[in-house]
This record gives sequence, structure tokens and C-alpha cells, in this order.
Amino acid sequence: MTSLPRGVGEYAFLSDCRTAALVSRGGSVDWYAAGRFDGASIFGRILGAEAGHWSLAPADSGTVSRHYEPRTLILRTDHTTAKGSVSVVDALAQAPRTGAHRLGIRGSGTLLRVVEGTAGIVSMRLELLARPEYGLATPVCTLHRDRRQVEIEAGPVRLSLLSDVPLEVDGPRIFATFRASRGDRVGFVLRDLPPGAGIADPDREEAQHVRAARQLAATRRAWAAWSHAHQRYDGFARDDVASSAVVLQGLTYGPTGAIVAAATTSLPELPGGGLNWDYRYAWIRDAGYVMRAQWIAACPDEVNRYFGWLTRAIGPPTEVHTQIVYGVLGERLLHEIELPWLPGFDGSVPVRIGNDAWLQRQHDVMGQVLDTAYLLRTELRHRRAAYRDLLVSMANQAAKAWREPDSGMWEARDRERHYVSSKVMCWLALDRALALRIGNPSESHRWTEQRDKLREYVLTRGWHERVGAITGAIGSPDLDASVLLLPIVGFLPMHDPRMRSTVRAVERELSSDGFVRRWAGEPMAFLLASYWLVECLKLGRQQARARDLFQRLGALRNDVGLLAEMVDPDSGDLIGNLPQAFSHAGLINAAWQLNGGWRSRLTTGAGGQARLAQSDAS
Repeated sequence: MTSLPRGVGEYAFLSDCRTAALVSRGGSVDWYAAGRFDGASIFGRILGAEAGHWSLAPADSGTVSRHYEPRTLILRTDHTTAKGSVSVVDALAQAPRTGAHRLGIRGSGTLLRVVEGTAGIVSMRLELLARPEYGLATPVCTLHRDRRQVEIEAGPVRLSLLSDVPLEVDGPRIFATFRASRGDRVGFVLRDLPPGAGIADPDREEAQHVRAARQLAATRRAWAAWSHAHQRYDGFARDDVASSAVVLQGLTYGPTGAIVAAATTSLPELPGGGLNWDYRYAWIRDAGYVMRAQWIAACPDEVNRYFGWLTRAIGPPTEVHTQIVYGVLGERLLHEIELPWLPGFDGSVPVRIGNDAWLQRQHDVMGQVLDTAYLLRTELRHRRAAYRDLLVSMANQAAKAWREPDSGMWEARDRERHYVSSKVMCWLALDRALALRIGNPSESHRWTEQRDKLREYVLTRGWHERVGAITGAIGSPDLDASVLLLPIVGFLPMHDPRMRSTVRAVERELSSDGFVRRWAGEPMAFLLASYWLVECLKLGRQQARARDLFQRLGALRNDVGLLAEMVDPDSGDLIGNLPQAFSHAGLINAAWQLNGGWRSRLTTGAGGQARLAQSDAS
């Protein structure tokens, strides 16, 4: 049996824009939740050895290399042994005739694996153990007479595995051994059967490599159509930006446009520790960064679908605080549950599903939504009236909430504080609401008054004289990396002495050679904050340092270009849930800044905000 990889960087990411799978370098699918990103896992070995997997690899040891087919999430893994070589092609299939803006709209519920012999003769082994409901359920496996189809049933889960080679069943485990010669193609198709569907497959006589090839071709066409319509960035670090744009699309739930923070749950922020969170939900804050990155790297055509989802999720306008995170269909109840039967990744317990951050107050979300609406105002213009009430409500919330404490963007679970970044994002909400001209005269007057008071409050109360910096919370001497946002959003330009002093303090106290921790004492560096430092250096006219840090951060990506949430600054190992939308959006936004920011052009034309253009010129 394939051993469990030691680090999250050993995994590649598959997505059909509905759900995700993680595949190890050794050829094992160790995470797969059928149906949707936050569904219960069928393969969950990444969180426990007996929680399910699907390994497909040579019987003999050898070398491995892998890559995605260009501008897709179709993974090709090349195995070379002493006796020959094979390629394994893995994909979560798109439905036939999927157009450029329709990825994931219709689900195929199909995980494809195809072995292609490329040289010599290679002995292959397959082992599949499905353990639905996060390893809690053990399935009944029924082998068909032809030994090339197995039905897998456990509680609500019904799967069908179809194969080009004979299969064997031993209790819940499915096995196969076969040899692949040059030119051979051996296909495997795992289908998620919807409730009420017939178990028998009327087309099971068809060769599975033929079926898989047909579905792979449809998936390639879908990604090619998406790429042709979306890949509009042609500047600094173009290939890195394009790769990250594909990952962000893969983290988008096609039917609604919701964007999940990551594809996984409980991959720890600190190995062996208890900071293990479920990130398979849609944070409003994350979506703000991601929508900006997609505007840069891809195209904003899905913005109306996202804002439609957001409007439905939040519901009627209210001045009560907006919930910060939802399920991909807009679900509100995301209660956190611990799964004590799972030992966790690298022994990190507890394993959690759900996320109690849904109960928190976080004032920065209003700024993210209104800044995104302003950035994408051209694309929203045809439905501006439909979203106006939502945006006005958020501006009104910001005008009141900035005086109150909250849990902050790092989602502190001890107590609420007066976080500076939350105040600044409330300022941003009011500033963008005024720029959008969505308020009536009375509202606009109040927003202007509160925006100006808020700015003065942050500049006088947020500055800590002894520290010589704007600190993380009002009156606190503790630094926090979130203040790097101030010049990026246009609150305080980099030429201001207070901002220069603040960035120097963050570099001195929170940074290890440019890898930025969110606060003092945090052992791991946070990749998004490190990309913020790149932007601050660029805005401060330190172009060479900014480019050098960008390149060193980019070198942290694993062999297929993925970034997790954090990095060990000593070893360079990726840490936390994978892939992380925050980190890939940070890469794209930093590349854009290094390319000239709002002064640069996309292939489809110029874009920009006057305030941000002014900041970029500072």
C-alpha cells in the first residue's frame, strides 16, 4: 500500500468546479468529497490511514515527475521504473459541451484515471478503499460477473467503479494488478451515482479507456474554452499568474459562483498542534481578494453570478452585522464538529468539519464587498439596482460598526478588540460607497462625515509612539501584518513617514527574510501577508527588493504550482490547507502591482481606480 506523504506539498489538486480531490506524488487519491467541496469525504486518508484512498502506481519503485496539462487541472504523473515507464492521467471530469463560462454548472460526478504505457513493460497495482462520511462508514462492494465493474454502497453513498482490467474485491477493498506496455491505455472511471439511479451501467461493455478518453477530451475542451475567454493578463510573471488563475477557478463552485477558501479541512497551521480548521466554505473577505485577482488574471464575467449568490446568502438589507462565511449554496449554519475517530494529518488533532467563524463579527467584510463592487462596477452596471440595497446596507453598517470591537480578519477566538485593519476596511466601505454614488443625499452626507472621522481616528489612535508604527489594535503595542493593507487599499500612501516606519517595523519584528508572520510569536509565515509586503515594497519604490521577494515566494510553490496557507520560514515547507485561495490571489495581485498596477494594461484594455492610481504613484 502506498505510504502517506509527509507534507501537504506532496499533493496535487483536481477540481470540476464543484468538488475537489488531492492526489499524492505516489499516485494515491487521499482526499475526495463527492458532490461539493464541503461534502463528506469518500477518500480521506490525508486525515487518517483508514479513512479511504485510491492508489494507482507501479508495483516497483522508481522516479516520479508530474505536471498539469497547460491551463487545466488535468494532472499527468510520469512514473519511470527499471523495467519501463507509464503516465497516469487524472481528472475530475467536466460535463460534455461545457462552455467557457459554464465550468461546473452541470456536474458529471466522475473521477477519471487513465494509465498510458510509454516504454517497456510496467507492473501496476490498484487499491481502492472507499470510506464515506469521513471514514465512519464501511461500504459493501459488489463485483459484477465480468469483474470489470464494482458497485460501492454505504449509507447515502453509491459509487460505480468501471475498469479495463479485471478487479478483485476483498471486503471493502478493491484490487487490480496488470501490466502496461508501450502504447497500452488502461482506463478507470469512478462515478458518483445520484439517488435513485440504477446501479447497472448499460454501457459497461465499452472500453473504459475509450470512455475516459472521451470524457477527458470534453474536459480539455471546457478548460480550453475557459482559458481562451479568461486568460487576459500578459505582463510580469505571466505564467505564474495564469497558473494561479486556474487554481482560483478550481476553487469556485460553478452553480453559484461562490469561492471556497481552500479545498481541504484540518490541514494544520502548526504540525502536531490544534489549529486545524475547515476552509471549504465561502468567506466574503476571501472572495473580495479573489475577485480582484480574477479581474486581473482572468475576466470578471462571473461577477454577476457571485453577487447574485452573495445577495441571496446575506438576504434582505439590515444594519445588523453581516455574516462573514457561508456554504457554497449560501447556507448559514456551519456549526463546528470534531471527528474524534480521525488521527489527523501528521497527528494534528482535532479534525474539524464546519467553522464557528460564522458566529463572529468581522467589520472588514463591508469594505471587501464595496471595494469589489467598485472595481467591477462596469460589469455590474446592468444589474446595479438589484445590488444597490445590499451595498447601501453594508455602507450603513460600516458607518456604525467602526466604533465597535470585532474578532478581526484573523478571526481571534478569545475576545473582540478594536482592530486597526477592521477600521480601515470600514473606511474603505464608505469611501467606495461614495465613489459608487449609491446613497441618497442624507446617506452620502453621513458616509462622508463618518469616513473622515474614521480616518482621523485611525491616524491618531492607531499610531503607537513607542513602537513607532501603526499597530494591530487601538492602544496595543503589538504589531500585526494586517496593517500592510493600508497603502494597498489607498488609506495611507507609502511616502507617508508613518507608513514607511510601520512597514520597517513589520519587516524587523514579524518578517524572516521577507516571510511575514501575522503577529509576534507565530511560528509559521502567512503567505498572503508576505505578498502584501511585496506590494508595499513596490509602492515604496523598492522595485528590486519587491521582485526578489516575489521570486522567493514563488519558489515555495510545489512541483505543480500550488500554494498552501502558510510556510515554514526555516524549511520552506508548505503548511495548512491546500490549495489556499488567499495565497494564489496574493500572488496575482502582487504580480499586478509589480507590472505597474493601475498604470498597466490588460490585453482587453485599461482599468483602474483614481485613488489606487494615486497610491501607486506615491
